[in-house]
Amino acid sequence: MITGTALWYASRATGVVSLVLFSLVAILGIMVNRQGRLPGLPRFAVTGLHRSLSLLTVAFLGIHITTAIADGYVHIPWISTIAPFTSGYERFWIGLGTVAVDLVGAVIVTSLLRDRLAPAVWRAVHWLSYLSYPVAVVHSLGASKDLRSGWLLAFTMGTVFAVFAAIGYRVNGALAAVPRPHRVSRQLVQADKTGSLR
Repeated sequence: MITGTALWYASRATGVVSLVLFSLVAILGIMVNRQGRLPGLPRFAVTGLHRSLSLLTVAFLGIHITTAIADGYVHIPWISTIAPFTSGYERFWIGLGTVAVDLVGAVIVTSLLRDRLAPAVWRAVHWLSYLSYPVAVVHSLGASKDLRSGWLLAFTMGTVFAVFAAIGYRVNGALAAVPRPHRVSRQLVQADKTGSLR
């Protein structure tokens, strides 16, 4: 029989692993361009890696939730896994975790049904993953006192920094692709000299 202490450690450990995996999934999703590619990797490899990491994240998240609820030290009802802010224990922080799980659930369901949905619908729901990540981070920091100091806080902030670095990389690449007036005029002059505009 699993003791309460073992469940507590399992819940904390799988929560940390879930956050790390969630960060990796977010980084991969951010870094992929609109054609579904990463520099140096074919599309099928990127898609497979993203899917595998996502499924691994869901598996650890499931263990995290199950062990948190099964731990008899505090009472978190099963309904709190889908209905936010229904837990008597740490109502706000657990509620944020539920919101993150609900958002991720919507992304998973629409990804499984992607072939049956309009691309715009799938993309709109998939954008929820960008909202679920910060909600999950705030849940982690609020619900777990272990993550509020020491090496676990530094580790968590490292994963958050990596996600923001990926966002910066993607935004920088998008801005570099936007035509600048001086670039357009230079291209027009060069095209005119070669006669391609005539």
